[in-house]
Amino acid sequence: MRILIVDDNPTNVIIIREILKKEDYWDTVSVSSAFEMLERLGITHPGENLKAGPSDIDLILLDMMMPVMDGIEACRILQLYDNLRDIPIIMVTAVGDSKKLAEALDAGAVDYVTKPINKVELMARLRLALRLKQEKDWHKERDQRIQDELKLAALIQNAVLSSPIQDPHFEIDALYKPSFELAGDLYSWYPLGDGRYGIILLDMMGHGFSSSLFCMFIASVLKDIVNTYVEPEKVIQELNRRFNQLHIENQLVQYYFTAIYLVVDTKYKKIDYVNAGHPPAIFYHGSNQAIKLDVVCPPVGLFDKIDATTQTIPYEDEGHIVMYTDGLMEVIEGAREEQMDMLDKTFRGSHFFNKGEMQAIFFDDQVLQEREDDKCLVWISLKDSSIDNMV
Repeated sequence: MRILIVDDNPTNVIIIREILKKEDYWDTVSVSSAFEMLERLGITHPGENLKAGPSDIDLILLDMMMPVMDGIEACRILQLYDNLRDIPIIMVTAVGDSKKLAEALDAGAVDYVTKPINKVELMARLRLALRLKQEKDWHKERDQRIQDELKLAALIQNAVLSSPIQDPHFEIDALYKPSFELAGDLYSWYPLGDGRYGIILLDMMGHGFSSSLFCMFIASVLKDIVNTYVEPEKVIQELNRRFNQLHIENQLVQYYFTAIYLVVDTKYKKIDYVNAGHPPAIFYHGSNQAIKLDVVCPPVGLFDKIDATTQTIPYEDEGHIVMYTDGLMEVIEGAREEQMDMLDKTFRGSHFFNKGEMQAIFFDDQVLQEREDDKCLVWISLKDSSIDNMV
């Protein structure tokens, strides 16, 4: 426990040091000016470079009235530095002016003692300040552990997302950005054999730990469900059954998720889907004709059973399907119809996925500084197999 004494009067330094020694606080350092204090704390150019060197000081006893730079100004400077502002500062002053004392506290001091120094008062305030610092340090360490664990969890969560697929008849890729370290969006796709692919995009209610854990549960059962049931209505119904098996006692919030699940059959050229309360995917084909996949059933998890019916869309030649979550729409200002119109205009055109363009429009930070929701975009390109057959 190292205490820094800042006072231009050597007698005051000796008095404070002796009081501290008698209370078993032997590790003290003293300087005679605010500039020496800043230098001792690793600040070479106050206010210019807001990075100070590592500090070994646990508490500062700072004289308020000193020449050139007083304690209040020095205290304000320390508050500019992330690694120094949490060091408790106790002002030592002969000034009884309540306005000055209030100014010192506003500048960042945690307490004050008056001269002549009363031993009992000094030690009581010092111990209180050190206890508060220990609590603050404990919270900072705990928060740092949580942040480290969140980053690890985010890496694990990101690892379950599917990788892009490119084959002669079918391509799929995605862009994804969580609002926090952990997200409530999940996309995945699975080759089902014979030119078929199962693709799902879901958006869990809420953000953070609970939503991400539910997403990880869904990810753990998806491959088995998709390969076992294949048909969209059966997949959604089985997801609903599995999700409702998660019994949570005293549940205050009804958890659920919206989802859209497609089976793209490149051999028989058809798209089978179920939309469980999700924003409609858009299928572009021919001369940029658009079909919204907007026949919906209830979200997964709201009811014990879901009455879902598979919808089928045939296609010819080339085309592309765009799936997205609500967070993508929030990038666009205006009412829902205006958002949908803007999405439609943006997604039209080439069936090729221009990833850089979509990244710039929807995902770069300068577009939306404060993200309120996770954002996800899945792009499926359907190629014209007749061209390959002619070659």
